Amino acid sequence: MGNYFQTIVDLHATPADATALAARGLDWLVAEGIVRAERTDCVLGAPLGHPPGPLWAKAVEQVDWEPSDGLKVETGRTVFHGGQGDAMYAACPHCAARVDLYTDEWDAIEDAWDPFNKAIGTWRDSGQAAVTCPRCSRAGDLTAWTWDNDYYAFGYLGFEFWDWPEFSPGFLERFARVLGDHRTVLVGGKF
Repeated sequence: MGNYFQTIVDLHATPADATALAARGLDWLVAEGIVRAERTDCVLGAPLGHPPGPLWAKAVEQVDWEPSDGLKVETGRTVFHGGQGDAMYAACPHCAARVDLYTDEWDAIEDAWDPFNKAIGTWRDSGQAAVTCPRCSRAGDLTAWTWDNDYYAFGYLGFEFWDWPEFSPGFLERFARVLGDHRTVLVGGKF
């Protein structure tokens, strides 16, 4: 069965402002009634999180079911990913060329993965890494590459919601405005 999550990653948050942005985002979610301020045992992989608030439905596309778990706010350098599965490809930030990482049968294309695996490890250690595009031969900041189904995001701030219905585009836009009109990406998946 498993647990599903949706993580709103702030791609513009820096190490210096991530904590303040996390507080701003959480304060807004609490004020809107989307989550509660108190922390309980309601998230996978963390001792405490913020349970759904009385107005949680304001955040979702369809009120098919009530969320069963809560919100974990993640600050610090993090490789956010979709859990089970992987990205079929990554796209160059300069020329938009697609670098296939798997075959149609889901066999890893090792030569394609090598520069990305190295860059992900380097970014995790240092916060900076680039990958050279095989098509245009330009190095692109790892954080600027786009991934199939937004499987990966690299950043310093993420709002991870566990077992919630799909978020509405309007909620995601409002939340990005609360974070200072920062560029955000929604990473979803399952563990």
